Amino acid sequence: MTRSTTSLPVIRRLPDDFSIERVFSHFASRAGCLWFDSVPTAPFAASAADDAAIDLPSARYSFLMSDPLRTLVAEVGDPDPWPLLEKWFRDMPSAVVPGLPPMQGGIAGLIGYEAATWLERVGVSRQNELPTPAISLGLYDWTIATDHHLGQSWLISQGFSVDADAPSPADRLQRANDRADQVESQIRLALERAPESTVARPSEARSDRNQVTSNFSSEGFREVIAEVVQRIRDGDSFQVNLAQRLLHPAVLSSAALYRRLREANPAPYSVYYHGDGFDVLSSSPELFLQLDHHKVQTRPIKGTVPRTGDHDQDQRLAESLQQSLKDRAENIMIVDLMRNDLSRVCTDESVQVRQLCQVERYQCVQHLVSIVEGELRDGCSIIDLLKACFPGGSVTGAPKIEAMRTIAELEPDRRGPYCGSMGYISCSGQAEFNILIRTITATRGQWQLHVGGGITARSNPLSEEAETWAKAEGILRALPAPNHGQETV
Repeated sequence: MTRSTTSLPVIRRLPDDFSIERVFSHFASRAGCLWFDSVPTAPFAASAADDAAIDLPSARYSFLMSDPLRTLVAEVGDPDPWPLLEKWFRDMPSAVVPGLPPMQGGIAGLIGYEAATWLERVGVSRQNELPTPAISLGLYDWTIATDHHLGQSWLISQGFSVDADAPSPADRLQRANDRADQVESQIRLALERAPESTVARPSEARSDRNQVTSNFSSEGFREVIAEVVQRIRDGDSFQVNLAQRLLHPAVLSSAALYRRLREANPAPYSVYYHGDGFDVLSSSPELFLQLDHHKVQTRPIKGTVPRTGDHDQDQRLAESLQQSLKDRAENIMIVDLMRNDLSRVCTDESVQVRQLCQVERYQCVQHLVSIVEGELRDGCSIIDLLKACFPGGSVTGAPKIEAMRTIAELEPDRRGPYCGSMGYISCSGQAEFNILIRTITATRGQWQLHVGGGITARSNPLSEEAETWAKAEGILRALPAPNHGQETV
């Protein structure tokens, strides 16, 4: 490993054949382990002949980190944690190397759906059988960063202090080198234990859907959808994102299940998180917010049809999706909502729709995706941006507050991580957060996953229910078959 040890941050260039996947199992059970996993080998994009589909977002960077120096954990009903998060951001030291991947140490972790309760009076669902924190964030000193375009990886260490007093530059540099040495030693140990030829892959065995239970009966879910449709027609809202919660007994380690998930349903904003008493495993296709030197981007998804495995049929489905009045209206409503949210913290003239209702193809589904961009106003920070936009409009509905109140009333169980976000705020000033759809929460011996969709006045309950199962397919195919042996990798 090549070294840069005399300036901050400390940089160690990793071997050209290094991959985070090979060392992941070694770090997976360490406190606060986070793998922002762009799954670069995913066969996402349709061929050039598929006029109805476009290229997907670049799966360029992946990051692995663990053992945060500080943690910020808050439950619904606790004092508002957002001011403390803002203080963390303001106090975070800055030392970056241009040209390296953007996450070079900083704040990272989970902002769950119910974190919105500190921002607006939206209520919460009545049941909380599998509780998880509404916020679970850490201050991370070291990061393993990979640039898939360049085929290069680095270990980056900042030398952050847990003390209130700022350390001297010499002390911070020594601390950064010591931590880099420790992580470098752990990387060598992980590579010795898991050479590339023996990295475990998921078997082809699939779960029996009878193992999966919902918090709605099929009839009950359709009845609630019909009630939402009626409320919309009565003028309560324009759109509501309604979800059912699925449960499956946990029969593998979370690390083993995540390996299966990234193989079965690869996505550009995937993430693994080992929290305190819970794990989050997501193969999310949706970017919530990206901040790159004042430039803001969001990519709301609304409108879904399945993949069939037949090229011609997929093409026909993509064309029907792009021409669907209902799906386009649904997407445009959320685009307007996100434009409004961004306008709260971006300069007015900068908020623009760069892409509207284009089809993107993923492993199991095809989506309508739009892109909205803006320029953050002077004096506004990433924390201001998160507070203005959280949670993403594509997973709430419009108007957002009224839609969230309907969700709290009609969905029996709290969402937890689902429809919240996971991401990072780098000391480089850059940030990226996904939207936690296609997500499993592992806790108390259960795998919990929600699947939902946007309900409008045009919605058909039977079709909307079927769409939720199409979205679930990528996760369900990752679950192991009954009597599958316990994997620990």
